[in-house]
Amino acid sequence: MSGMLTTFAAKITIMCFAASYGVAFALELWHFLRPRPILRYIAIGFGAAGLLAHIIYLLMHSLPLSSPTGSLLLLAFILSVFYIGEAIHHGRIAWALFVLPIVLGLIGLAMLREPSETSATGWEYYWGVAHGTLLLMAAVGVSVGFIASIMYLMQLRRLQAKLPPNQGLPLFNLERLEEMNRRAILWSFPLLTAGLLSGFALQAYQGILGQGWNNPRILSVVGLWLVVAILLYLRYRVHARGRQVAIMTIIAFAILVIALVFSHPSVTGGAS
Repeated sequence: MSGMLTTFAAKITIMCFAASYGVAFALELWHFLRPRPILRYIAIGFGAAGLLAHIIYLLMHSLPLSSPTGSLLLLAFILSVFYIGEAIHHGRIAWALFVLPIVLGLIGLAMLREPSETSATGWEYYWGVAHGTLLLMAAVGVSVGFIASIMYLMQLRRLQAKLPPNQGLPLFNLERLEEMNRRAILWSFPLLTAGLLSGFALQAYQGILGQGWNNPRILSVVGLWLVVAILLYLRYRVHARGRQVAIMTIIAFAILVIALVFSHPSVTGGAS
């Protein structure tokens, strides 16, 4: 029996869970256009099936966080968990229409990259894992902030157009979305800072500190740190709110995607 399960698990491909997420998104969109509660339940079922296939794939393939494939698929997995949890907890909000396109986009980018394996051992491996994990957790915060920002801009546009509350996508109010963005950025910044510092420490351990700074991945991670730092400055020093912060968060997410797509020039166990 265990051999059959192993054989079955080995046959699960990226397309398996990508297709499940795609069907879930299509059903959620159908539910939005022609509301039927059963569609929402079926969509969550397909999303959960995709999540199960996703975790089996990750367990069967030891993808290092240093590889674009590993970091993209792990981030997509965490956002899928976020989608399922929020869809159940806040069933009225159209989470799938915002989260699943990001999940599918990350998976699509992962499919365009060649999977790689880590060759690091000993302390180099553990430093790399710490570095990658910290940056992955920061990436989750930036992604959640991006989702909140897109929702915020849509809600703001609806209010400016003076549309009825029951028209369009069901969303949180502006205050709730702004608070969601604030918490996500506050979560991201210390993790991103610790991830960068651990990356410097890893380079020092490897004896290559200061090398590879022209690599797109390193440049984009440093750029992401600067944008998130500016976001915190705008919010707590300038007291900027609303649209300006949302746009800056969207820029931060775009830089994050660039960082995830490119390979690291030297780190073999991390995510940056």
